[in-house]
Amino acid sequence: MTISSVFSLDPAARRLSLDGRNPAFYTNPNTVYAALHAECPTFYWEEQRQWYFTGYDHVNGLLRDRRFGRQILHIASREELGMPAPLPHLKHFDLAEQHSLLEIEPPEHTRLRTLVNRAFVSRHVEKMKPELAELANRLIDRFEKEGEVELLAAFADIIPVTMIARMIGIPDEMGPQLLKWSHAYVRMYMFGRTRADEEAADQAAKEFADYVKSVIRERRADPRDDLLTHMITTEHKGQYLTEDELVSTTIVLLNAGHEATVHQIGNSVRVILESGYAPADLFKDEATTERTVEESLRICAPVHIFQRWCLEPAEIDGISFQRGDKVAMILAAANLDPTKFSDPLAFKPDRNEAPNLSFGAGIHFCIGAPLARLELNVVLPILFQRLPGLKLKTPPQVKDVYHFHGLDKLELSW
Repeated sequence: MTISSVFSLDPAARRLSLDGRNPAFYTNPNTVYAALHAECPTFYWEEQRQWYFTGYDHVNGLLRDRRFGRQILHIASREELGMPAPLPHLKHFDLAEQHSLLEIEPPEHTRLRTLVNRAFVSRHVEKMKPELAELANRLIDRFEKEGEVELLAAFADIIPVTMIARMIGIPDEMGPQLLKWSHAYVRMYMFGRTRADEEAADQAAKEFADYVKSVIRERRADPRDDLLTHMITTEHKGQYLTEDELVSTTIVLLNAGHEATVHQIGNSVRVILESGYAPADLFKDEATTERTVEESLRICAPVHIFQRWCLEPAEIDGISFQRGDKVAMILAAANLDPTKFSDPLAFKPDRNEAPNLSFGAGIHFCIGAPLARLELNVVLPILFQRLPGLKLKTPPQVKDVYHFHGLDKLELSW
């Protein structure tokens, strides 16, 4: 199938028609992004009914532009914006999202982020390195002698959820249930979601919130040295987090703290195995490991799109926006901008070019980026060192979860 058959583009009108659920697109979106960079990096996506930006400078700028924000109902009413009423079958999901760090703006965002940020700074997560290495080695011990493994279920799924749950103060044995809730929850952010997806997400939000409330009650009675206790007991300018804020923050940290990293472990292993580079050269020391990880984040980012509301009239790349308009930035496409990256579709771990935008930028820069980077920098070298001769057993299948990007399965042998 040719690229031109995947989408239709009118560069003069800046109009794109593309089915985001088309396997020819989501299996390898980078080739489509490259074509868009060549012809029309800013476009109106007909099926999504809004403007999209792929240029590095535009995406980077929009992520930092305070004329655009993650919420708008703090400055305008639904009636004023012509926005429909909340859907009754999503009441639990909407409640869980109401105070999400991903969805709010200052001053609430500043207060919540200040309370949580200390746990995620690099010097703090660095202390988790031995624990992370022990977990990775223990998981590999289980399948090393088998000579083959489906890596996502046996390794990638387990590491990030275990680490973020431990940080927050949730027991390891809850890992499988947290994954089920999270998978149902994040279907809300994917293209082509159905009523069944919405009902499953709402049910997951209710069960997830009920569980978090039970842990909050335990921590109030029996404080511990964990992030949840810290969030419960720490004040910011005389204020404590409400229970709803605690629930929203815990859910978003658990979801964001593992969902993308699971995808990225799989994506990184795949791109390394397909690159032709010898893993021993990619992971020979901390510096080469770090460069390898950053290049894998650039070329196969786990989250592709972030959206913003226009909060006041603005013009970007010749397009005028009014308050209440929605715009989107394709982070994964910005990472392929040929004005910033030479030979952008090639995996080149020795790059010294622009930083990737896979974790976003501005006040909503991913709070878990130091943890995600640590996990990748620790577990990938261990995996390739423990399993020399690692190779793809079957061609990897990309999961139908756009605008996330990850694999359905990653079957390996050695």
